[in-house]
Amino acid sequence: MIGDGMGVAQTTAYRYYADNKNTKAVETTIFDELLVGTASTYPDDNTYVTDSAASATALSSGIKSYNGAIGVDTNKKPVETLLERAKKLGKTTAIIASSQINHATPASFMAHNESRKNYDAIADAYIDETINGKIKADLMLGGGTRYFIRDDRNLVEELKAKGFTYVDSFDALNQLNTLPAIGLFAPVGLPFAVDNKALPNRVETMTKKALSLLKQDNNPNGFFVMIEGSQIDWCSHANDIACAMGEMSDFAKAIEYAHKFTQEHGDTLLIITADHTTGGLSIGSNGTYDWKPEKVKQIKHSLEKILTTMVSLEKSTTTEEIKTLWSELVGLPLSEKDLTNLKESLNSPLKQAKMQKVVKSIINDATFTGWTTSGHSAEDVQVFASGVNKSLFTGQQDNTDIAKKLFLQLSPSK
Repeated sequence: MIGDGMGVAQTTAYRYYADNKNTKAVETTIFDELLVGTASTYPDDNTYVTDSAASATALSSGIKSYNGAIGVDTNKKPVETLLERAKKLGKTTAIIASSQINHATPASFMAHNESRKNYDAIADAYIDETINGKIKADLMLGGGTRYFIRDDRNLVEELKAKGFTYVDSFDALNQLNTLPAIGLFAPVGLPFAVDNKALPNRVETMTKKALSLLKQDNNPNGFFVMIEGSQIDWCSHANDIACAMGEMSDFAKAIEYAHKFTQEHGDTLLIITADHTTGGLSIGSNGTYDWKPEKVKQIKHSLEKILTTMVSLEKSTTTEEIKTLWSELVGLPLSEKDLTNLKESLNSPLKQAKMQKVVKSIINDATFTGWTTSGHSAEDVQVFASGVNKSLFTGQQDNTDIAKKLFLQLSPSK
């Protein structure tokens, strides 16, 4: 399981976000319970800061590569991935993501391409690249209809012709009772948890269905599944703390379920890590010794939704109308200065940029949340483990070491 962009600051912030304020002690989380080590994430292209493609290639293959590489080495030659080895060994295989399933992380387990940006070609590879004539993944759940149902090629219909069951809504997920199967629930990534009041726990829901199907499949050779909490990264890129905590909550619940599964099935190994950290999150800001998770919880939507709605307002929008809309979208109180700044943003020739700066400032100042970048950073990430042979992953290691150890666990002799 990979929490994309999930640094120590994200797991720590989640602990305080999930804390029961009615008790004196701060309760531990699943991340505290399963923590065993850390991992370095640097790529192999003269920089210490990785992107998701290079880091996922390291986690999937044990090979360092360049930023943007999908399952290829620095010479752009394909490298074997854990999912491919599992398939060769006769295991049932699956990929789950809250992004599109051909995004950098799942793609690096499933395909080989010199650039993560080649989304259509990567999607094509999910059918065209086979193992012993078979599709590499027996189960695929996430977003991505834009890439799998195209004018030039309908990959869903091709998969259905090969025996796959297809569903396109979470309401229909319960209709998946056999493998192989594919579920695509959005054109690109799934809606953010904080915006999805009806189903905030998308990763947990997909994880439960996947493990149910993999158990039911009862393959004597076992299974391999990669599950990504993709949008922790997207929210952190946007410096959106409420969005990030919504994604962390969903991912934590998915981990709790997977951990319970390993406890009930003694021959299962669960590894959780991150591909890199994102956003340079600081829990506390502006010299104030405080952080306000209770205010983070009040925020009703992602920055993306807030900004899209606010920017659409006309210059003539009144202060009272702004206050009403703000209450519906955010829920935090507004000072007179905040209101003035929001109103001025509507009159700015650079309305989008100005509004974004103002809204982020109001939220971050109210919650004492700090960010140092809209990109990635090079800190080590945490490694969490549960189940058989989890002790192999303790201590400091490189991200390639995680893959190398998992390759050994996939061996029939293990």
